Amino acid sequence: MTPELLEWADVIFVMERSHRNKLAKKFRRYLKGQRVIVLGIPDEYAYMDSGLIQLFERLVPPHLGMAAKRKM
Repeated sequence: MTPELLEWADVIFVMERSHRNKLAKKFRRYLKGQRVIVLGIPDEYAYMDSGLIQLFERLVPPHLGMAAKRKM
């Protein structure tokens, strides 16, 4: 994560509440109204685990539609 990526983003997804808390603590000054969405996925998956990808594919899209509507 970088400050530039955070400033660019409209919506930020994290897996757990602890991730949101760490993000807010470390990058608070770069979070300027972006929505931070906690997906409620335990951080116990390996990188690119097929089960994790399936969860992302199911849980992320509904939030993207909501983000697009807010920009209008």
